[in-house]
Amino acid sequence: MSIDIRDNPAAHRYEITEDGTRAGLVEYEITGDTITFVHTEVDPAFGGRGLAGQLVAAALADARHRDLSVLPECPYVRKVIADHPDAYLDLVPADARARYGLPAE
Repeated sequence: MSIDIRDNPAAHRYEITEDGTRAGLVEYEITGDTITFVHTEVDPAFGGRGLAGQLVAAALADARHRDLSVLPECPYVRKVIADHPDAYLDLVPADARARYGLPAE
């Protein structure tokens, strides 16, 4: 089984594939130095394998690498950040955290 995660900037989304078949995606919008994650989905045929978590972790890592602030409009992205604040909370601007139900620190 081969997993690949790539940014598809033309489609404004990160995509995860398994053995060459797209299994899921996370859609985004970029404005200036901010990336807003708007939707995450995994095809039900690929469910239960942790692919959504891997996909969002890779997207957040790429946002960090690109020095982008993150606005987690997508509930799943918000959950990943809330579940792993030591790894991701700093990506969300402090003045925006309350809007997403995230801790201040």
